[in-house]
Amino acid sequence: MRREVGNPMDELLQVEGLSGGYLPGKPVLHDLTFSVRRGEMVGLIGLNGAGKSTTIKHILGLMPPHKGRIAICGSTLEQNPEAYRQSFGYVPETPELYDELTISDHFRLTAMVYGISGEIYENRVERLAELFRLGDKLGSLPGHLSKGMRQKVMLLNAFLIEPPLYIIDEPFVGLDPLAIRSLLELMAQRKAAGSGFLISSHVLSTLERYCDRLIVLREGRIAVQGTMSDLRRASGISSNYLDDLFYALTGGNGRV
Repeated sequence: MRREVGNPMDELLQVEGLSGGYLPGKPVLHDLTFSVRRGEMVGLIGLNGAGKSTTIKHILGLMPPHKGRIAICGSTLEQNPEAYRQSFGYVPETPELYDELTISDHFRLTAMVYGISGEIYENRVERLAELFRLGDKLGSLPGHLSKGMRQKVMLLNAFLIEPPLYIIDEPFVGLDPLAIRSLLELMAQRKAAGSGFLISSHVLSTLERYCDRLIVLREGRIAVQGTMSDLRRASGISSNYLDDLFYALTGGNGRV
């Protein structure tokens, strides 16, 4: 993991003092403040019910904050909804596809919404379909595909638009080892090109290896955020394994 460096101009995602939840007056999240910078992967981790999905829903604009501010590439949903929504690509844990559209139709629809056309579209689809081994499935309907294949379609849709920010919820669920390797390679390429990633996952060993920083949620609050070194200091243990630090920071044998 590389060391955190502070430069506000590099911040793609800014979450400041976010409190929110499903019901007014009953917050699930409490005063969350964090960022994702250009060329950075940030892991969002916590036990079930810690607030990871609720945090992501607020960032996506599916839930209004009770208080606080969320900006992507300097735009807020209230000030400039079009710029806000076009600044990120989202991959949900459960694939969400239109049953009546072929896989190719899904890609064309995404390209139309984001203004990608012509040779750029063709090149990207060809490259991504080959990477995820979907070339012979472009004419298929979602109902004819396995869950893993449908998840690949969601991933391809997000990477097709090449947004500044990627928000990915449990990206490895349903993927075979080759697809996981392809996804990680693609994420590394986009990161090198300056894109940022917010990744929520329970596959801690992978986050430990690929993320620059980590945010540990506990009961809707940030228990600690930072590098592995920061997590070691907060937990009071010297392990090099994120699994051990996570256990300590979320109710095991640590101080937090």
